[in-house]
Amino acid sequence: MVFEFNFNSDIPKYQQLVNAVNDALANNSIGSGDPLPSVNSMVKEYSLSRDTVFKAYSILKENGVIESVPNKGYFVANDTKKVLLVLDTFKAYKEVLYHAFVNNLPKNIIVDVQFHHYKINNLKTILNNSKGKYYKYVVMGFDNKGVAPILADIEKDKLLLIDWNINADSDYNYVFQDFGQAFMEALKPALPALKKYKRLVFIYPSFTNHPYETVTYFKAFSEANNLNFKIVTEAEAFVVKKGEAYVSVSDRILGTFLEQCRLKNYEPGTDAGFLSYNETPMKPFIYKGISVISTNFKAMGAAAASFINTDKSLQLYIPTQLTLRDSL
Repeated sequence: MVFEFNFNSDIPKYQQLVNAVNDALANNSIGSGDPLPSVNSMVKEYSLSRDTVFKAYSILKENGVIESVPNKGYFVANDTKKVLLVLDTFKAYKEVLYHAFVNNLPKNIIVDVQFHHYKINNLKTILNNSKGKYYKYVVMGFDNKGVAPILADIEKDKLLLIDWNINADSDYNYVFQDFGQAFMEALKPALPALKKYKRLVFIYPSFTNHPYETVTYFKAFSEANNLNFKIVTEAEAFVVKKGEAYVSVSDRILGTFLEQCRLKNYEPGTDAGFLSYNETPMKPFIYKGISVISTNFKAMGAAAASFINTDKSLQLYIPTQLTLRDSL
């Protein structure tokens, strides 16, 4: 192997060595059983300190990339590559994304999954502790000014942002959905169903982390189509009324809607309507089927996997689609 070091880089030299070995594995320059240069030869040939080389080799060994054999040196342990997937929370539609992601990866890719739960300190700890340990990083961001500087510490060719276009430079790799214009366009085919109702109510509870731009575009859609509408943010005050249709980004609200319909003997889709955000495997089967507006999380997961499987850059928007069922 021939290594190149940038002694003027902000990236520590031990990290440059770790990255170089991981990159060589990624492009099949080295493989299982291949020897690495000894610590002494690395020190002599590249003017590195023993501590620098030893630290890099220790990280690679800890991550299972290389192994040491007494009196023989260091060798590539196997062709396994580790990927870090950082999600916000684990919900049903995130499970769809996750399974699509891992099922489209080769067997030599190991995926570690962690969750930041919309806490900036959680994200910072996760990514700081992961430096140099992973072949690539797939991160679901959120609305916090502290996200951008944390992401800046990861090499852009190793980082893929997913789901939400926020805190992202224009040259980042990404697979996003659009929570604004695409949402409004997807609503248009539902207009005949929505007009059956006297009023359209958007339930945007205070506990949600869903982008507020969806509410902004909902207002624009309602006004453009002369729909009587209302925005409700207090989930505790939500009361189902006959002749109203509800749009919600929370599955808790969906549960409340169905429970109130049962108690009041309302028929969903006739007496009161419901349009839920984000498709899940169960929504086609809940009651007589829940209408949804959603991006394709299976496609998002598969696209994210394609970033792991190739050295190509990726910038992609996954369409938002409407699925009408009996709840509307």
